[in-house]
Amino acid sequence: MAKQRDLLDFEVDGHTITALTAGPARPSGKPLIVALHGGTYTARYFDVAGTPEGSFLDVATAHGYPVVAFDRPGYGGSTPLNPDANTFTRHAELLAGAVTQATVRLAADRVFLIGHSIGGMIALMIAAAHPGLPLIGVSATGMGAVIPSGGAAEALGSLPPDETVDLPYEERDGVMFGPEGTYGAEGVRQAHGAYAPVPVRELVQAPAWPREHLPVVAPLVRVPVHNALAEFDALWHSSPENVARFAAMFSAAPFVDASVARGTGHCIDHHTLGIALHLRQLAFAAECAHWAAGARRAEGEK
Repeated sequence: MAKQRDLLDFEVDGHTITALTAGPARPSGKPLIVALHGGTYTARYFDVAGTPEGSFLDVATAHGYPVVAFDRPGYGGSTPLNPDANTFTRHAELLAGAVTQATVRLAADRVFLIGHSIGGMIALMIAAAHPGLPLIGVSATGMGAVIPSGGAAEALGSLPPDETVDLPYEERDGVMFGPEGTYGAEGVRQAHGAYAPVPVRELVQAPAWPREHLPVVAPLVRVPVHNALAEFDALWHSSPENVARFAAMFSAAPFVDASVARGTGHCIDHHTLGIALHLRQLAFAAECAHWAAGARRAEGEK
């Protein structure tokens, strides 16, 4: 049976932002999940089935959640940015505008924001800088507080900064997946269908993000925060100490749930245990919805 996936276009500041959507046939009363992919992937990242339970889109929609996964600028059908304008701040501005439009078009009154890797960085920037969105929580995976010096992230960031490169599958697989036995051949095959050429500018910016942006962004996030960093992440230091360090920076968040995603590599979703992450994200979304309802009641009683 073919999966029901719809494609949407949004126009923000003269830029086209494309999106992949899925959801229950009837309104479920659950918040809209907005998903932002990382570098070298399109929105199809969230439609890769690394486990028998299916992709994140499969799992979320099976639990009654509508999902819209955006192609960030320069990916899929979204308008590329000139190298000098291709900043994470600009991504956050354009995508926040697209999210605002999506809430209207999809009749959503609450949004739960998910981002993987660079998408997680941008998700947190949106949460910090756009309080007008009906945001109830954010889940940032595949990113944290510490990138090792001289590691794979810095190696990718040393490519020519004004170019867009299409990295070989083997090179990407070595960074995105954990050790043999943590993933299946079908998950890798489907991941290849989600790979895309990457503007090198974002690979240059990513290693500096936890130093230049995280200390400013984290204290401004005033919704609950979920974080998962892969046990075998090739790009980040994923020790429990560094995960705790990341969580502690979100001093204004009502609550933070940060942990190591065991038995996975950087693209956690595409591993055999990706289902564990998906269920945790949905459980966290339910907690956020409960928190947001309570916050609204308390505000109404004042």
